[in-house]
Amino acid sequence: MNTKKKMKIGKKIVISFVSFLLIIICTFLIYTSNYYHADDIAIKEASIDGDIDISNIKGALMFDPGNADTAMVFYPGGKVEYTAYEPLMVKIAQKGILCILPKMPFNLAVFDINAADKYISGNAKILHWYIGGHSLGGSMAASYVSKNSGKVEGLILMASYSTADISSSSMRVLSMYGSKDGVLNKEAYQKNKRNLPLNFTEIVVEGGNHAGFGCYGPQQGDGKADISYEKQQTYTAQVVAEFCHTANFKR
Repeated sequence: MNTKKKMKIGKKIVISFVSFLLIIICTFLIYTSNYYHADDIAIKEASIDGDIDISNIKGALMFDPGNADTAMVFYPGGKVEYTAYEPLMVKIAQKGILCILPKMPFNLAVFDINAADKYISGNAKILHWYIGGHSLGGSMAASYVSKNSGKVEGLILMASYSTADISSSSMRVLSMYGSKDGVLNKEAYQKNKRNLPLNFTEIVVEGGNHAGFGCYGPQQGDGKADISYEKQQTYTAQVVAEFCHTANFKR
């Protein structure tokens, strides 16, 4: 094979590779550009309701009730704008828990599983750390816990499950989901219960659905809730607060 033919073949290989790479990038950008947007009205109402200091820190929103010694880092659901969880964070903060809501790259927590590190290491005043998340965010929070169990006391899953095995840890785990949830894979949820400690706490929010933990409108494939998102989030906040403030929490 002469040099010219080798160059032509090499050029074709490079062009094919670049074309394939461009297709992958374009497909990814199209996929991530289609996401659930936060309900601005609900967020505005939440920011007015209650005496909670909301500020921006290190690529996240912090909801500070003042003088809190307990905090939760919360990972948003996949392809959901992180601000959609502001109303829930406000309600939890009103129960005396400092909440940190990170903005995830491309609205996918899988791209920043260790996001909690920067907030836990930089806040010495907090004595009790928890990490939680909704849907995909919950699974990524569980993945973080599996490698950082010494940094947090508990894991809070909302319409989610852990694919990482933390069954042998002393981690306190709270798992919540709505009875009308049409998005959560119930088969996978039941199967992955074995990855949690035996004494984990499971709460079913009667009448609640998948999207009700946030404020981003109806989610494709979800069931119709029998309760408002305000009621679902108010109840969720109460359960989370009791779980975080009570070492032997059971309901």
